[in-house]
Amino acid sequence: MTEPATSAGMIPVRQLAHGRAGDKGNRLNISVIAFDPQHFEHLKTHVTEDLCRRAFSFQPPSGVTRYLLPKIAAMNFVLEDVLDGGVNVNLRLDRHGKTLSYVLLDMLIPAPPGWSDQGPGKK
Repeated sequence: MTEPATSAGMIPVRQLAHGRAGDKGNRLNISVIAFDPQHFEHLKTHVTEDLCRRAFSFQPPSGVTRYLLPKIAAMNFVLEDVLDGGVNVNLRLDRHGKTLSYVLLDMLIPAPPGWSDQGPGKK
């Protein structure tokens, strides 16, 4: 499902960004929004369609599309066929996918330059 909680030089996406998720039929929509716009380029490099596909390997999407929104330091992922047919036909606990942003936010990416366990530039 998600990557190990810690790994040398790696941090979860959630340390650099927050997210929102929702649904339209059998499509899951996940936004990833940088806390600090200075980290957007780093996020853009590492939070890719491939990383998103790996995050959802427990129920592989038939397609993943990433849309970049640089003016608001965000990106949006659209995952096809990951909600068991959509809200009206499945028995999932979270049928709308509202909590599924955390699957992507828990994935590990390389820490940005100058990052420490306490955050940017702290020792």
